[in-house]
Amino acid sequence: MSEARREILNRLKNTIHNVPGKPNFDAPVYHPVHQPLEIAFKEKLEELNGSVYLFESEEALFAELKTRLAKYNSNNICCAEEAIKSRLKTMQIPFSNCKKLPETIEVGITGCEFLIAHTGSAMVSSAQEGGRRLFVYPPLHIIIAAKKQIVDYLEKAYLGIQKKYADNLPSQITLITGPSRTADIEKTLIIGAHGPKELQIFIS
Repeated sequence: MSEARREILNRLKNTIHNVPGKPNFDAPVYHPVHQPLEIAFKEKLEELNGSVYLFESEEALFAELKTRLAKYNSNNICCAEEAIKSRLKTMQIPFSNCKKLPETIEVGITGCEFLIAHTGSAMVSSAQEGGRRLFVYPPLHIIIAAKKQIVDYLEKAYLGIQKKYADNLPSQITLITGPSRTADIEKTLIIGAHGPKELQIFIS
């Protein structure tokens, strides 16, 4: 046996291996959320290149939305959810029903199932009016949500969606955490590689 090999083996023999303590399976899995949920959600999503806007009322939310959408052609602003469409009409915000998505689509407006503060994720599903299309195709995806839809952890969102749909769960439940991205090519981060380049969430 070579001297170098003998030295390595001796070092291994003399290594102290500490026995790990017994894990506490009753301890919380997640870090606690100490802030108000809407603030924690905003901070987490904005770390991931998403944008969150908080409003004291639904009226203030749609007034701001009207201002932000003024620069877009209404034919390229698509919304399929009746509750949101009703509010857009009330606030005289031009948009299109987009039964067939135009190739020139710029903005997709949807609701969501839940917002998860811990990860900054929006949970959406195929049960929402308009199905999956508006989560994927528009360069700008705008989500309209209420504070009551924000939960602290993913577990609560899944429990909530099970309670909501019972034995008729949607065929697709998706988590959206910021704009789409990939770093598959030369480890370079590309935003908007296979979905919206921008994600904006309006909460009242």
